[in-house]
Amino acid sequence: MVLTLPSFSFTAIAVALSLNAYVLASFAYNLWLHPLKDFPGPTYMRATRLGYIFHSLRGTLPFDMLALHKQYGDVVRISPNELAFAHVASWQEIQGHRSKGQAEFRKSEGFYRVIKERPTDIINAGREEHSMLRRTLANGFSDKGLREQQPLITKYIDLLIKRLHENCQNGEVLLDISKWYNWTTFDVIGDLAFGEPFGCLEASTDHPWVELFFKMARAGAALQALSMFPRVRELLLKLVPGSVRAEATKHEVLSHAKLQRRMEGGKERPDLINGLVARREEWNITDKQIAANAGILVIAGSETTATLLAGVTYYLMKNPEALKKVTDEVRSAFKSEDEISFTSISELPYLIACLTEGLRIYPPVAVGLPRVVPEGGATIGDTFVPEETVVAVHHWAMYHNDKYFFEPFEFRPERFLGDERYANDVRDVLQPFHIGPRNCIGRNLAYVEMRTILARVLYNFDLTMSPQSDGWTSQKNFNLWERAPLLVHLTPRKM
Repeated sequence: MVLTLPSFSFTAIAVALSLNAYVLASFAYNLWLHPLKDFPGPTYMRATRLGYIFHSLRGTLPFDMLALHKQYGDVVRISPNELAFAHVASWQEIQGHRSKGQAEFRKSEGFYRVIKERPTDIINAGREEHSMLRRTLANGFSDKGLREQQPLITKYIDLLIKRLHENCQNGEVLLDISKWYNWTTFDVIGDLAFGEPFGCLEASTDHPWVELFFKMARAGAALQALSMFPRVRELLLKLVPGSVRAEATKHEVLSHAKLQRRMEGGKERPDLINGLVARREEWNITDKQIAANAGILVIAGSETTATLLAGVTYYLMKNPEALKKVTDEVRSAFKSEDEISFTSISELPYLIACLTEGLRIYPPVAVGLPRVVPEGGATIGDTFVPEETVVAVHHWAMYHNDKYFFEPFEFRPERFLGDERYANDVRDVLQPFHIGPRNCIGRNLAYVEMRTILARVLYNFDLTMSPQSDGWTSQKNFNLWERAPLLVHLTPRKM
């Protein structure tokens, strides 16, 4: 008697064998034949993208990068087609202005354009569109623009201080200062980008739009990590719950309504999108483009500033001497709170040093922002890199490398004030706002916001961290930090 197997069994076996052969062939090519085969890195990351995905989905990629650089050196292959760089010249050579005739390193679409159907914006647009958008938006971010916006921005900082005092009517109060920073920066940027705030400070609560943004942050990081597997990404997008999709649609409609009200308000309002509104007919700027740019300004211009303020507040409370020094500086510099302005806060060297050290030890953007090597390849440092290779410099790993900073895990504002102990620090490594033609357009706005908000809080209140928030920086990172509540005992200062 002859036993026969069903035909589908042979088909399944054939498919399985073919798949195994393909995977093995892919691994072999990546390890021994790929143009990047000679670059060092762990075998599981050189052979397959899955290693990178593993670190990314764990939320530990920024920290793991430091260990990888320690083990493998300044250039590490972290994916079959991606290199991480960790020497000082990397910033300029990857992101800086290129010599005449040299193509720039374009932004990696797998990272910056997860959902290609959405309109482009100033962050992910190609070179020509980016140049147009940057010229159009530049006035709103200029020194002149910020001076015109000062009353609007100050209005929300005033409201923050008012709300904090209301919470302290009976003396000391325990609250999550991280939330209050978020509410303030979202309201400020909401008004500057959409013409009206989100109402977070007024209601002392998150706006649904803000809640949705945080819900989607981890999913966005996963989609970026899976950029080499488009079908898997498409499947993940389809698995987004219907309720979340409905919520996203609802808030997109609300955002467009906000924007429409702003555009109907005229061309001369001193805000960030005035240039887009004023030139939309001249330069054929669509309403969708304006909405996309307003949305990205809200994300980039709020969460990063709030994150930095929360981080600096935490480290100041963990270092009482530094907290006392910066508090004394603020309170002695101003006879009244009315004297604290965008101009006067530039004369507080220790406060500025605290914020700079905060950008180093707790960078709002901890990961690398990948670029793609142009046609013909390029030399980065002493290393020639083939065209189409993805390259990046990872912030947190660079800033915690003892090759560049003495006591890299310690909060030491003095390192930026000429302290001899830190004379050998390589300060050019610190580039939280990036460099080159696509550096952060919102740098000036971020600086005046963080300086003014921190100065106003320190002028008005004494801060003591709750023991519940000890170890607060032990967080995961999915492009953004997953911040736990930062619980602070807040006490109005005795005048």
